[in-house]
Amino acid sequence: MNEDIRQLEPRAVWNHFADLNAVPRASKKEERVIEFAKSFGEGLGLQTKVDSVGNVIISKPASPGMDDRTPIVMQSHLDMVHQKNADSNFDFATQGIEMFVVGDWVKARGTTLGADNGMGVASIMTILGSSEIAHPAIEALFTIDEETGMTGAQGLEGGLLSGKILLNLDTEEDDELTIGCAGGCDVTASGNYQHESTPAGSTGYRVTVRGLTGGHSGVDIHLGRANSNKLMNRFLWTADQACEIHVSTIDGGSLRNAIPRESVATFAVSADKAKQVEQTADLVRKQLSAEYATTDPNFELVLESIDPPNSVIPLALQQSLLAAIYGCPCGIHRMCPDIEGLVQTSNNLARIQVENGDFVIMCLTRSSVNSERDDLANAIKAVLGLSGSDVSITGAYPGWQPAPSSAIVKLMSDVYAELFGESPHVAACHAGLECGIIGRNYPGMDMISFGPTIRGAHSPDERVQISSVQKYWRFLLETL
Repeated sequence: MNEDIRQLEPRAVWNHFADLNAVPRASKKEERVIEFAKSFGEGLGLQTKVDSVGNVIISKPASPGMDDRTPIVMQSHLDMVHQKNADSNFDFATQGIEMFVVGDWVKARGTTLGADNGMGVASIMTILGSSEIAHPAIEALFTIDEETGMTGAQGLEGGLLSGKILLNLDTEEDDELTIGCAGGCDVTASGNYQHESTPAGSTGYRVTVRGLTGGHSGVDIHLGRANSNKLMNRFLWTADQACEIHVSTIDGGSLRNAIPRESVATFAVSADKAKQVEQTADLVRKQLSAEYATTDPNFELVLESIDPPNSVIPLALQQSLLAAIYGCPCGIHRMCPDIEGLVQTSNNLARIQVENGDFVIMCLTRSSVNSERDDLANAIKAVLGLSGSDVSITGAYPGWQPAPSSAIVKLMSDVYAELFGESPHVAACHAGLECGIIGRNYPGMDMISFGPTIRGAHSPDERVQISSVQKYWRFLLETL
């Protein structure tokens, strides 16, 4: 299966991508991929170092005749989002990604692909390993933990890099030059509770929300896709209002930067109200199917009878949690008034887990305006705090302010137009890129982001376009 990938052009890039995808590399579990990158640099005889937080820096001198060119930093992140379909029998801790070709696309079987940001890593590896590609002096910066806190970029110390231009290879449209991005922070509500016995004479149910489209909580947030945590909460709250249900467990979503696609909950209800619960499920299912027919055509809400759970959440806590989740902002908060079509501020209600006496609610709040990011995070903290939760705001990182007149933007815009006969789309994005953080310790560094076309990032629908990789590769070589 992966052998087909190795035959694609540019062959060296795809082979490095296949090698990288054989290495488990979840965020915050990057030990093996750090060693992989370190060994790669050392194997080429290049100066290679691992900094105090785990970022790998590999330096390569300029090609003959290019010593007078401006030295550059080429940067991508080593970690990838680990997500899989519920019915996928795959162990991210031990297995390499299983890839296949379908038409003009490379996909993974039931999991995320890791093209975000593996294609960037593979591109840099190809340049480092080549004796034929002309380039100025290069510092390859492979950061860690971009997907769950950007702690690699946060921990990158000043003075380690000497490059004056940073090429970030983490944009997902091949006709786009990204020159700015949103910052973000994590909002987390948590608490614990004492179980209560399930009321006598109860019937048990399991309810599952599945089949949602999901996607990247920054790049795709403007598309209005369903959030499984919101949909599950809507059903539970509606059923509780109608029948007084007793929730036992909730397990929805996974990572902060992925729009949640699935959620499962168990609950009990008085046996004489079982029919009413089933009617409520039918009603909510029809409502949601109609509301999300365009964005999430495969949505399902499945209600199954089970044995009554042994214990449930205290009713007062249950009702305050459901109310707080109902009121928690989710999706677009404000569009940018200065750049048409750009989301300025948003929130992703990413993860809800209620089980074994503990509960946690996790959000990722993004904004290109730091004060607005903090304001929305405080609003979420206030709403979730009404449930009696302990709420924290952590991991704040800055946005990246656009510099549309910079030298690298002009150079790459001109190169793109010369190669492809049209101007690129120069824009800021709502996703979090590491450029703003890196720029904090390297003020004055000229930065830009670009890459091949990737669809469905942060979901098992992730795919990268083969022809786009070829286009992007040509553009990258000409830029160098």
